[in-house]
Amino acid sequence: MTDETIRAAGCVLWRRSPVDSALEICLVHRPKYDDWSHPKGKLKRGEDFLSGALREVEEETGYGADPGAVLPTVHYLVDGRAKEVRYWAAEAADGHFTPNDEVDRVLWLSPAAARHRLTQSRDCDLVDDLLNALRHA
Repeated sequence: MTDETIRAAGCVLWRRSPVDSALEICLVHRPKYDDWSHPKGKLKRGEDFLSGALREVEEETGYGADPGAVLPTVHYLVDGRAKEVRYWAAEAADGHFTPNDEVDRVLWLSPAAARHRLTQSRDCDLVDDLLNALRHA
């Protein structure tokens, strides 16, 4: 990672459905990009990756998060610059979503529905990584 690399962090946020206890994954819709993704964002100066991930989850979803397993780091280019996003599996804690300028909708979906709704294929892989982490927890 060079000094030019964009550093970001996020979580694959999950919960047990209040209806039937099935696993649900939280996705966020960002109107600026018109995409569906896992909650994530750039780190603030001096912020460590896990703190940034938990802050971004709360800012984007309104929910606290209890971090679990470290998930694979994702690397890709944004406007020619390298971006590194570190992820954690995180169980949703108390909270309530309120739409804002950055995120206008959240959905709690089954893993299969989440894979189908996610915009980027790299985000789909994180669903499988979450399922593997939960299976081995």
